[in-house]
Amino acid sequence: IILRSQKLHEYPIPDSQLAVGRAGAGTNNVPVVKMSEHGIPVFNAPGANANAVKELVIAGMLLACRNICQAWDYARNVEGTAEQQNRAVEDGKKRYVGYELPGRTLGVVGLGAIGVYVANAAVALGMRVIGFDPTITVKSAWKMSAEVQEMPSIDELVKQADFVTFHVPLLDSTKNLLNVQRIANMKAGAVVLNFARDGIVDDDAVLKALNDGTLGAYVSDFPAENLKGSSKVITLPHLGASTVEAEENCAIMVADQVRDFLENGNIHNSVNFPEIRLARIGEVRLAIANQNRPDMVGQISHVLGQAGVNIQHMRNESRGELAYTLMDLDKATDQSTLSAIKAIDGVLSVRQI
Repeated sequence: IILRSQKLHEYPIPDSQLAVGRAGAGTNNVPVVKMSEHGIPVFNAPGANANAVKELVIAGMLLACRNICQAWDYARNVEGTAEQQNRAVEDGKKRYVGYELPGRTLGVVGLGAIGVYVANAAVALGMRVIGFDPTITVKSAWKMSAEVQEMPSIDELVKQADFVTFHVPLLDSTKNLLNVQRIANMKAGAVVLNFARDGIVDDDAVLKALNDGTLGAYVSDFPAENLKGSSKVITLPHLGASTVEAEENCAIMVADQVRDFLENGNIHNSVNFPEIRLARIGEVRLAIANQNRPDMVGQISHVLGQAGVNIQHMRNESRGELAYTLMDLDKATDQSTLSAIKAIDGVLSVRQI
């Protein structure tokens, strides 16, 4: 199954299902735990929409610091004679004085593909950039500008930032990541940007801080009823990845990953399975998903040995409670051998390619 926003939580899982590919970064619309229990990898497309989101975050900062939305709304409602309108425009210019980005501090929470793009773009604009991500990958670190300063915690980051932008998935650990306590430690007039997921920011806490003057603006890609009434809130209809280029990049990436899995059993950019690639050298390949327990590979090898099948090449990787093994064999196995492997306690799925 390859999808964008279709919700799969109520969708029955057929025995024939091999994989799920989500043409985007988030997988909230996919029951990942249920898929894992059936030995089904869930692929996503991290980074394919990174430039699109980066551009919108930069636009969001400019909208906030230059009061563009409020000024545009004012200007389009100016009425009267030409002279009266000219006077009103000059009066409006004084009302919507903003500030520039160079020299301001941007705090980036989450330094994956999108976070790194945002951080590097802000450095290029002359901003001081600070970041926090305890799980940053080597790949992301290599791509990030050396001028981005690492923060020891989110709490320290929000204390120093004029702008804070979030680029993390929505998990139990990240829900309301920006809350009343952290907002209390932010700079007066700071701007919050949320182009990650609804729920990362406590909207009610932000609204209260906007009303009492603690925060300067809130720019979010997730409109909500309680956000409509504030002139300091700019909401967009989830436009982060809504470009022709991003949608095409996501579709191509996830299709390539699912194809490689179907044809070779390789796993790349899965949210529930370990990363694994193995060059093919045998006649056939076994792809086996199982619970991460001791002696699983030994039991599988024993069944193959009993069937007179030799393993020519093998790789095993694990991720949390899941393990995944690729085995290149000198000949194909029969259905009874595959059934015997599937019958091993803890084996979730077996596929001969």
